Amino acid sequence: MIINSFPKIVKDILKSLPKNDYPVLNTRLYVECWLGYALDNSLTSMRDLFKRLNNTGIDVRISTFSKANTHRNQEIFQKIYHQLNKLVQKKAHKKLHDKYAICPIDSTVITLTSKLLWVLGHHQVKLFSSLNLSTGSPEDNLINFGHNHDYKFGSSMMSNLPQDAVGVMDRGFAGRNFMQELVQKDKYFVVRIKNNWKLEFESGTGLVKIGSASDAPAYRVVHFCDLETKTEFRLVTNLPSDGEAAVTDDEIRDIYRLRWGVELLWKFLKMHLKLDRLITKNVNGIGIQIYASLIAYLILQLVSVPQEWGNKMLDKFRYLQACMCQQISYVHWMEDIMRC
Repeated sequence: MIINSFPKIVKDILKSLPKNDYPVLNTRLYVECWLGYALDNSLTSMRDLFKRLNNTGIDVRISTFSKANTHRNQEIFQKIYHQLNKLVQKKAHKKLHDKYAICPIDSTVITLTSKLLWVLGHHQVKLFSSLNLSTGSPEDNLINFGHNHDYKFGSSMMSNLPQDAVGVMDRGFAGRNFMQELVQKDKYFVVRIKNNWKLEFESGTGLVKIGSASDAPAYRVVHFCDLETKTEFRLVTNLPSDGEAAVTDDEIRDIYRLRWGVELLWKFLKMHLKLDRLITKNVNGIGIQIYASLIAYLILQLVSVPQEWGNKMLDKFRYLQACMCQQISYVHWMEDIMRC
């Protein structure tokens, strides 16, 4: 079995990394260890990886790796992430809507189990991402330690979306000031609001005032009900209802349903790329591991595999795992690629 694109991707992301900047664990090997851990489905812990490395000629101790996690710069991983994301953006896009790019925004919570982090007041970390469904890649990511409300990070996530993008968000991002800010910045959005918010219909404009204040802003509000779960949905949007770029109520309903795409992203990262198994016990290391999982996800987005294996993300993941089994580890495989 031969992969044409995986060696090229590996060379592109590793060729600029120094190999002699540290006496034992250089930057290239450090990145390889993290990517190997994220991609290798046979590993249950980093200790398993280092046992494999130490017994096959790569003499790096896990204690050295643990110390490196406290001070190595996250920018190395962020740079690789943005480099790969640009390549994903250049791939052929699938159109989900004729006029707009649909970008669900949401956060996922990762529980922290280390008492060393509890002492610092950190019991969980939140990863915010905006997923561009036309490219299949996260547009932007934000890592936050704590229990802050989602809407406090909505502006930051929306600011980096493309001009024609529609940010699709659930009730956690619903805030009157936030929605007004997006209108002023000409950022399109579809946000689900709570059913107990006061609404007042304006017969003159056809819009709906949200809130009890006399100067409460008015928006376009779309209602629909899921008959199976008997759940009412109230969606607020600033998408136009007429003109060349008009979006119908049914389309807004369908756009909101596409928000589920970001939930599938979390599911894949946690089930297959170890996002839910944070092995480091310091804030810097956690940020590095999160970016390692995201980089692994983009590698799977870019890699091409034989047609008989399929073309879904899980198919690519399984194919790479099958190829890696012919090697000792991903670290050995990447080192062999860099020698060619």
